[in-house]
Amino acid sequence: MKLLRIRFLLLFAVLLAGGILLLSQCRVALADQQSSMVTTPILGIQGDGQTHYPGIGWQRLAYQTCGNSNLSGQVLQDTISNYHRQGISVLLTLCQPVLSVILDPAYLKDASQGSADAVQCGNEQMKNDPPYTRYVPPDLYAKFFDLCESSIHAFRPKVPVLLGSLDPHVVGPDNQLLAQQVSYLNSVQTSMNTVVHPGGNWSWRSELVGLIDSWHNGYPNSSDNNLYQLFVYWAQQFQVNLNSGQLAQHLWVVEGTACFIGCGLSGTSQVAVSHIITMITDVLTTQHYGIPFFYFNGMDFALNGVLFPIGVLDVNGNSKPLRQDLPMGARTLNMSCSYGTVNVAQQEQLLDLLYSSCQLPGNYVGILES
Repeated sequence: MKLLRIRFLLLFAVLLAGGILLLSQCRVALADQQSSMVTTPILGIQGDGQTHYPGIGWQRLAYQTCGNSNLSGQVLQDTISNYHRQGISVLLTLCQPVLSVILDPAYLKDASQGSADAVQCGNEQMKNDPPYTRYVPPDLYAKFFDLCESSIHAFRPKVPVLLGSLDPHVVGPDNQLLAQQVSYLNSVQTSMNTVVHPGGNWSWRSELVGLIDSWHNGYPNSSDNNLYQLFVYWAQQFQVNLNSGQLAQHLWVVEGTACFIGCGLSGTSQVAVSHIITMITDVLTTQHYGIPFFYFNGMDFALNGVLFPIGVLDVNGNSKPLRQDLPMGARTLNMSCSYGTVNVAQQEQLLDLLYSSCQLPGNYVGILES
């Protein structure tokens, strides 16, 4: 199933078939998930280095190798320093450049001097979809990751470094593609232990891996939750118990977003309802299992006259109503927080309060769908 390319465009401007056990837990109501969630402090949003998202403690930014981003050198250092002064942490995505210069240490050193709080070495390196993303052969990626990680840790030894990111797939239709991702990681491991560090015992299962998910999770019903199914799958691959919280030591959701093209939705109403319910479903699912999560995206954007309504702010950086097909205030949710009840009408505010573990009303789905 061919998924939406919007993630790559914005970064440029800013298994086994029959063998996967889909646990019956995927049909557990989100209200039940919410009552037993485990809160994780790493909850963020894809940013552009300029827009502020009040209350959200992490931003994911793109280094200069990610297309049209200008974040490098002093600009990168100043941008991250400014976020740090505001108490905001940064995950820096270091996209792979053209392969002829991928092992050039200069840009890796520059990125490390940005003092990010976490770094993603490569983005969708398993996918060949130029110019949006460049496929990196496993043997070359092993060399790149080793150099990237060592560069980052030479400057900040304890910073988490992610083993790139897994491009988005839907469990079931894309089982073979998921199997190919595992095969790629196995090949990286072989190269790491035979070429990069001969005789070593490096294992990708001991690393942090970025995950991208793009689907209408929670819509049209709560059992349609591809993010949960991906957690089940990768918990099996990392050989950990999903309910133990250990998957957070191996997997970060670096992009969680709603699909709206090529995934069975039609009309502005369906897209609007799916968008907001997916946001809620993704946050509740990741919090339930304690897995770091970055919502994608901060802002909507237009491409060739087509609006991509995937942000919590509109194309001009203005607040969006919960139902983006309706006027502001047409749908609101009364959230129960530790300090009292908050009436929520805006998407950015909703994301902030969800991250703060405020509780949704029991009938939130009905309110948003009405």
